Amino acid sequence: MNSLQMSLFADADGVDPAPVPDAVRRLGEALPGRIHLGTSSWSFPGWTGLVYSARNGKPATEQVLARHGLAAYSRHPLLRTVSLDRTFYAPLSSDEFARYAVQVPAGFRFVVKAPAAITDPVVRKPGSGEAARDNPTFLDATTAAVAFVRPVVEGLGAKAGPLVFQFPPLGRRLLADAPRLAARIAAFVAVLPRGPRYAVEVRDPELVTPAFAEALADAGAVPCLAVHARMPPVAEQAAALRVDEPAGGLPLVVRWNLHAGRGYEEAKTDYFPFDRLVEEDVPSRMALARLAWQAATAQRDVFITINNKAEGSAPRSVEALAAAISAREAR
Repeated sequence: MNSLQMSLFADADGVDPAPVPDAVRRLGEALPGRIHLGTSSWSFPGWTGLVYSARNGKPATEQVLARHGLAAYSRHPLLRTVSLDRTFYAPLSSDEFARYAVQVPAGFRFVVKAPAAITDPVVRKPGSGEAARDNPTFLDATTAAVAFVRPVVEGLGAKAGPLVFQFPPLGRRLLADAPRLAARIAAFVAVLPRGPRYAVEVRDPELVTPAFAEALADAGAVPCLAVHARMPPVAEQAAALRVDEPAGGLPLVVRWNLHAGRGYEEAKTDYFPFDRLVEEDVPSRMALARLAWQAATAQRDVFITINNKAEGSAPRSVEALAAAISAREAR
């Protein structure tokens, strides 16, 4: 660890890691090294006491955590990855990615979302989110390579985990011919620069098919399971997309986003300040624990990132999932 990293870890603008309970530390020691669990972003003051320590009795603000909290986050023994979701809204430069990379240890990996400018078929009106016009860079591989893939690779280097192309609900016009749409997405991925791990997340159940999984595999990509209110249960998705089959050592990638039956804003309001499990989703947790254990046993890397809107507190969900995985290991 160089002097810059040490200074970041020790006292990054007043953001220090929280003390880790012995039980959580033991979970981290028992969790296989191939399994990377983490959260979506890290800038939540409600995680004080779970991930961050208070300074002078006060939690760090969201703004301070967003700018300086990553180093403390990455010291938690269970938090081995994080989803960089801000890249969905605007691309980052290689220098910005590099500033993230220097703050985390060597084994840490980033899950990075591609910009919506590549995955959304329409350009949306600011504020309302309504469609304004067709998006000229939808599934444009040249734009993806230049504006997204290259800066990630140059900035994060070996600390880059899966690059996730998350497609929003794509609408009746495109879904009218779902097989053709699936082929278009796979063809797009196939011509991206080789080297990074690519994962594709959809929010339309019509695309959760064995044929889509096969097309992605042929393109060198994997499905990203979307644990989301719009989508089928984990076990059903896993079976349809065949993610529990050892696909040439390709990773298992999951984003646990939103509790079933919940809207995003509703969950955000009801779960705030994200310091405890409000609505546990045990079926999803157990299904993910099984998939993670099977993949790690087959020498495949595992990346599971969890949103606060999944159960109420992403760090608590990580702890519960790690415990479920360890219980399978102990059998």
